[in-house]
Amino acid sequence: MPLAAGLINDALSGIARALEVPVHVAALLLLLVLGVELGRAVTEIWRRHRPGRLRLPALARTIVHDPRQTATLAPQAPTPIAANALEAIGAALGAGQREWVEHALIEYEIAVGRRLDRTRLLVRFGPALGLAGTLIPLAPGLGALGRGDIAGLAADLQVAFAATVIGLLVGTVAFGLTLTRTRLYAEDLATIEHAVALLPPAAASTTTAPSTTPPPGSPPDGVGIPAPTPS
Repeated sequence: MPLAAGLINDALSGIARALEVPVHVAALLLLLVLGVELGRAVTEIWRRHRPGRLRLPALARTIVHDPRQTATLAPQAPTPIAANALEAIGAALGAGQREWVEHALIEYEIAVGRRLDRTRLLVRFGPALGLAGTLIPLAPGLGALGRGDIAGLAADLQVAFAATVIGLLVGTVAFGLTLTRTRLYAEDLATIEHAVALLPPAAASTTTAPSTTPPPGSPPDGVGIPAPTPS
């Protein structure tokens, strides 16, 4: 039993040591991804508030009532997702296919879900990798402490605390970014849906079937008009 326990402990320690570098690299990659998402968020905020730019309500109303301006106005939307939705709506209305407007709104919601999934994953994975990157170096650090190697313990603790900071930073910032984006994207969707709701109803067909009622004074069905008698 002691031999088996020793083998298991050695195996677990070896696995943990083998995962130390991949976990720390993954934590740094998550930090890089967070930086990219922050850059995109700042760009979207700038596009929303840049002076001289049309706001989304005006863009949506103009495109809905005059689809010919879609190519000019859609790129001014605050996000690429909203721009794609406006382009799809303008194309559908320009082609007279109003049933595709609802499809464009559904595609918008799907695209928003994909965009938010990135930061939602960061919210989950950041603290998890930070915790793993903290615990893995503690084992050799405690071993160094048992051997009286204070310098080795300090080095391991430094790496462990750095992984904790990175994990918490990624999770916290990603959570705030997810909340902000969720609110802004929901507001954009409500704006586009409101503009679409202002569309006039489709013109009903005014063509009526020809009347089958015989004019007054005509003979009933089945009764022929008598032929004139020769004089």
